Amino acid sequence: MKSLTKPQAISVTKPVSEELPKEKFDELEEFIDNMETTKGALIEILHKAQNIFGYLPRDVQLYIARKLGIPGAEVFGVVSFYSYFTTKPNGKHTISVCMGTACFVRGADKIIERLKEKLEVESNEITEDGLFTLKDVRCVGACGLAPVVMVDDKVFGRVKEEDLDDIIEAYRS
Repeated sequence: MKSLTKPQAISVTKPVSEELPKEKFDELEEFIDNMETTKGALIEILHKAQNIFGYLPRDVQLYIARKLGIPGAEVFGVVSFYSYFTTKPNGKHTISVCMGTACFVRGADKIIERLKEKLEVESNEITEDGLFTLKDVRCVGACGLAPVVMVDDKVFGRVKEEDLDDIIEAYRS
């Protein structure tokens, strides 16, 4: 079996749909083609693809597999193993509730339940308006601020249930 050390020009059909525009596939293709080597670069390519598309749908995973000359199952295996990667589109803002030990002990379970009620979603779902994705995460490393809620990259510490309306409204406008 030959491993690719330099991206090769191969004919790969780019899926085109309303959700996945050709321009995004072109951007990903250019990124891969400009890499010095693709050997051992699958995770880097997946990160770039997720930045471009916002998530890693099946068509994107298969495109990457074909482009790299590897099985689609190998790409899916990496995507499904790492929690950073997502196969579903996210809302405009991601609300992550830390469920690590310190946060849980200080009421993170009540915080996430209240957010589920307010946003009318379950964990790892998008609100009907597409504005928020709610996630429960293991640990964000800010235990001294427990319980912690993150919206995108902004950390909110020592969050109480009564703080949630203000946090949500700040991102609605």
